[in-house]
Amino acid sequence: MKTLIKLVCIGFLLVCLAAIRFFETSLFYDPLLNFFHSDYLKGVTPEFHFGKLVGYTILRFLLNTAISLLILYVAFKDSSVLKFSALLYTIVFVALISVFCIMLLQVEQIDNFMPLFYVRRFLIQPVMVILLLPAFYYYKRQHD
Repeated sequence: MKTLIKLVCIGFLLVCLAAIRFFETSLFYDPLLNFFHSDYLKGVTPEFHFGKLVGYTILRFLLNTAISLLILYVAFKDSSVLKFSALLYTIVFVALISVFCIMLLQVEQIDNFMPLFYVRRFLIQPVMVILLLPAFYYYKRQHD
């Protein structure tokens, strides 16, 4: 029964992550969404408000991070996993948001938009939880 409750909680949190993705156009300011869905290699970069775009990217990262940390906590019930994950998320966030801001400020000089695409994607999608869940599971199995 305890496992069922854990799975239901994780399922609900995964639905929350999916809802953020599903409603991204109405929840977040991101003119790069349509830009990267179109033929961006031939297109002109869209006009955007730098502060607003960065702010909404940070908000989305924080929402995804909070839900991802909850998933990891529910899955493992281990504060050391939570602390390590929070530290990792913080380090990755500081590095990627810095690179993202620099790229946005230099967007007119960019010849290849793929680095911007991938940095932005890593910031707005819950990629790290997909990596950390199996990593911690494997670690726990090896050390228990």
